[in-house]
Amino acid sequence: MKDHDHSSDSTYQKNSLSLIGAVAMGTGVMIGAGIFALTGQVARETGELFVWAFLAAAVVAAFSAHAYVRMSQSAPSAGGIAMYLKKAYGKGAMTAGCALLMFFSMVINESLVARTFGTYTVQLFDVNPALWVVPALGVGLLLFAFVVNLIGNQLISALSLVTAVIKIVGIALFAGAGLWLSGFSFAATGSDAVAAGGGEGSFLAAVALALLAYKGFTTITNSGDELKKPKQNVARAIVISLAICTVIYLAVALAVGGNLSLSEIIKAQDYALAEAARPAFGAFGLQFTVVLAIIATVSGVIASVFAVSRMLAMLTDMNLVPHRHFKMPGSIKDHTLVYTVVLAILLTVFFDLSRIAALGAIFYLVMDIAVQWGVFRHLRHDINANPFVLWTAILADTLILGALLLSKGQNDPLVLWVAGAGIVAIFAGEKWFLEKTA
Repeated sequence: MKDHDHSSDSTYQKNSLSLIGAVAMGTGVMIGAGIFALTGQVARETGELFVWAFLAAAVVAAFSAHAYVRMSQSAPSAGGIAMYLKKAYGKGAMTAGCALLMFFSMVINESLVARTFGTYTVQLFDVNPALWVVPALGVGLLLFAFVVNLIGNQLISALSLVTAVIKIVGIALFAGAGLWLSGFSFAATGSDAVAAGGGEGSFLAAVALALLAYKGFTTITNSGDELKKPKQNVARAIVISLAICTVIYLAVALAVGGNLSLSEIIKAQDYALAEAARPAFGAFGLQFTVVLAIIATVSGVIASVFAVSRMLAMLTDMNLVPHRHFKMPGSIKDHTLVYTVVLAILLTVFFDLSRIAALGAIFYLVMDIAVQWGVFRHLRHDINANPFVLWTAILADTLILGALLLSKGQNDPLVLWVAGAGIVAIFAGEKWFLEKTA
C-alpha cells in the first residue's frame, strides 16, 4: 500500500493561518447547519427553555475546550484529536476506536447539514414536496462537495473565508431584526408552552443536541501547527469563536421565540428559522433566510468533507484503520474522500434530521469523554491541565449523554440500537484489525 505523503500536501504550511483566519474557520464550521436545524430540535426536546439549552451547551463546550487547548499548546499538530488520543492511550484499539467515533460524528454532521439544505431549499417553493425531495437535494449537495474537494484546497479555503463572513453578518441581521420586530418579547411562552419537553431530563437531552452547534471548535485544534504563534493563538481562537457563536445562537433563539409560539417552532422544527422569518419579514424574509441557510449548508458540507477525509487519511497513514483501494485511481486522500461522501449519502437517505442529530451527539460525547479521561489519567501533568476542569467536563458530558439516551430510549429506541451497534462494531473491528496487523 502506498502511503499518502504529507510533506507534499499544500494543506500543511507552518505559520500560514492567522488568528482571524482561525476564528473565521472555527465560526464558519460552527455557524452552519447547527443553528438552522437544531433550534427546532432543541425546542421540541425542552420546551420554552430552549434558549437556556444553547447557553448551557456553550458552558459545556467551554469546559471541554480546556483539554484541547492545553494539548494543542503543548504539541500543535495537524493530526488533531487522533494524535492527542495516541499520546494519551498509545497506538491501540482505544485510540483508533475513539478517533473513528470522531470521524463518524463528523460524517453524521455532514448528513445533518445536507438534509438541512434540503429542508430549507424546498421552502422556496410553495408546494408540498414528495418525501424523496429533501434527501435527494441533500445527496446532490454531497456530490457537489465531493467535486469541489477534488478540484483543490485553494478553492475551499477561499470559500470558507467568504461564506464565514456572509453567515455571521446574515444571521446577526436576522437575529437583530427579528428581536426588534418582536418588541423583545418571547412568544414561545404562554398557553402552548406545555406542547413539548418540560422535565430536567428533557432539558439535559436538549443540551446534548445543542452541543452539536458548538463542537466545531475542535477543527481549530486540527490546525495547531499551521497557526502563527500556535501556543497563544489556538486558545484565543477557540475562546473568541465560542464567544461569537454563543452570542449569535442566543440572539437567534430569542428571535425565533419572539416571532413563533412554541407549537409553531415544533411544527416547523426542521426549518424553524425560515418559519420565524414569515411573520417578521414576509416573503422577502423567508427568501433571505433560505438563501442564508443554503450558503451556510453548502459551505459547511464542503469544509466538513475536506476536514473529515483528511482525518481519515491521517488515520490510514498511522496504520490505525484498514484501507482498500477497490481499484480506484488516485491517492489515499482521494479514496477517503469517496468513503466519507458515500457514508454521508447513506445517512442522508435513510435517517431524518432528529435521528441524525441524536446519533451525532451520542458519538461525539462518547469520544469527548474518552479524550477528557485520557488527558486526566495520562497527560494532565505533562500539559499542565486543570484536573477540576477536566472532571467537570467529564461529569457534564456524562450527565447530558445519559439524559439523551434516556430520552431516545423512551421516544425513539432505534437510535440507541444503531448507536450501540455502531460503537460495538467500531471498537471490536479495530481490536481485530490491530491484532491482525501487529
